[in-house]
Amino acid sequence: MSASPKSMDVAFVVNGTAVSEAVAPRTTLVDFLRQRLGLTGSHVGCEHGVCGACHVRVDGRVLRGCLFLAVQADGAEVQTIEGLSASGEIADLQEVFVRRNAMQCGFCTPGMLMIAAEVLARSEVPSRAAIRDALSGNYCRCTGYQSIVDAIEEVARARHGAAA
Repeated sequence: MSASPKSMDVAFVVNGTAVSEAVAPRTTLVDFLRQRLGLTGSHVGCEHGVCGACHVRVDGRVLRGCLFLAVQADGAEVQTIEGLSASGEIADLQEVFVRRNAMQCGFCTPGMLMIAAEVLARSEVPSRAAIRDALSGNYCRCTGYQSIVDAIEEVARARHGAAA
């Protein structure tokens, strides 16, 4: 049995910027983003893929950064909450989250916003049940989810011109 390498070279794009670094093979993507790149919007919560605080987008798909290794991102395009925010993609969602007090302590908010952006990218206005189902992999201990669901529903209706 051969020993694992101490580091591996990876190259990928993060929020539109090319990144090329050597990383330990077992470094999670969220740890790499936070510790090496200073992108601290995605949080490390449970480290078991249960809480959703670590959500990031890899090649357009939202996934848990605590279960995805940095070496798996080699050649990929990664977006963090910082990238989504800077692009303006979620500006309306952020404004409604603030207005509806859907973020309270803020720890779960980046993961919630990542999932909400994915839900809102669909062509229809989702039902409240569909919003709750999409959010089911994100823990929030402060809001009780009602204000989060309200915010996502409001933005979906506004984006699609639907009546409240």
